[in-house]
Amino acid sequence: MSANSGTDHTAKIVGTVWGLLVLNTLGSAGAVTIVPLPRSLIQMVTMGSLVAAFALALLVNPRVRVRASAYVFLLTLLLVPSLISSVDQGAGFGALFRCTRLALFVGTLWLLSRWWDGGTTFVRHHIRMYFAVLASVAAGLAVSPGTALPDLYGGRLVGALWPLTPPQIGQYAAVIIGLTVLLLLGRRTDRTSAAVVVVPSLFLLALTHTRTATLGLIIALVLAITSLVLTSAAARRVFSWTVLCGAVAAVGFSSALQAWFLRGQSQENFASLTGRAKVWHALLAAPRTTTEHLFGTGLGDKSFGGLPIDNSWLAVYNEQGVTGIVLVAAIIVVLGGVALLRPPSLSRACAIFLISYCAIASYTEAGLGDASPYLLHLAVAASLLAAPAETAPPAAPDVRRRPAPRWARTTEVT
Repeated sequence: MSANSGTDHTAKIVGTVWGLLVLNTLGSAGAVTIVPLPRSLIQMVTMGSLVAAFALALLVNPRVRVRASAYVFLLTLLLVPSLISSVDQGAGFGALFRCTRLALFVGTLWLLSRWWDGGTTFVRHHIRMYFAVLASVAAGLAVSPGTALPDLYGGRLVGALWPLTPPQIGQYAAVIIGLTVLLLLGRRTDRTSAAVVVVPSLFLLALTHTRTATLGLIIALVLAITSLVLTSAAARRVFSWTVLCGAVAAVGFSSALQAWFLRGQSQENFASLTGRAKVWHALLAAPRTTTEHLFGTGLGDKSFGGLPIDNSWLAVYNEQGVTGIVLVAAIIVVLGGVALLRPPSLSRACAIFLISYCAIASYTEAGLGDASPYLLHLAVAASLLAAPAETAPPAAPDVRRRPAPRWARTTEVT
């Protein structure tokens, strides 16, 4: 087997591992599907995919060669408050199960870190996998529009084949739109391929009516393109056109945009972030022991009083305490600081987009403290910010010296 074929085989396995991680983080709760899927079956598939991802990563990296990564190191430290709170607070089997899941997730990232070299390989894996997820959403919409746009969610798009909520679909669409646009600006893909990804993803994003994903896409993409303005003429043109079109849209379509963002809600409901603020106030007002304040109450389903928390920072505070908040904040600060210190490049722009998007979405979405798509987004950012692997210098040629003649080997001086 040639070296190239072995490298291609390894690359395919790494891509498969990434796809299994994506499958694991899809979750098991969501809308009613066309064919009812028992939650136990979905959990078996998602957890099985994580075990398979870890096994394949270990198979392709049997000597456990890893690269130094502050991101994965901080995730490893995050396991400490998770275990302390889950064991000390008697959170039960569910919390310990989630700790095991997080440990396998982090372990798989450690094994994959060997291939983090600052290139866009994992960006392409990310786009392919989430585009496949969106393709299943589009297929469900085509097969059963009524199921995909249920009244229960106010006519917003959900997963009809796999139980996906509108915020999930909006998140996946926004992330691959932003990454594809940046690849196009960096001339790493052609316009046709970019249009195949961006156009249907924009359509699905509009059907989800997800405000967080839309604002996150716009703000994060502007920040990423701004980082390329000084070195890319294409980025300068796109930035100028974006500002112009944004100004025209804000003036000419203000009423339509306002109606889209309100989604038929009252101003009071919109101001309370669809009821999220009430849950947040109740969580912060609840009495806590010193141990619960420092380490949380154990990994759970990101809810409080039976209602979703929908805020990464408060979810981390509830489950992993102040210690967890410090570690998650360190992740964002370290990745953001490294990105700002890097010279302008496509990899840096993609990393800035992913970090910015996750930071913006953390206000109304949970997931930064547990195995989730947001941790995968940040893992891609970490792979983009990794220093290129050093290549060994070529070996010196083996030059055979001719034996010296006998007269030259004598030590006598005449």
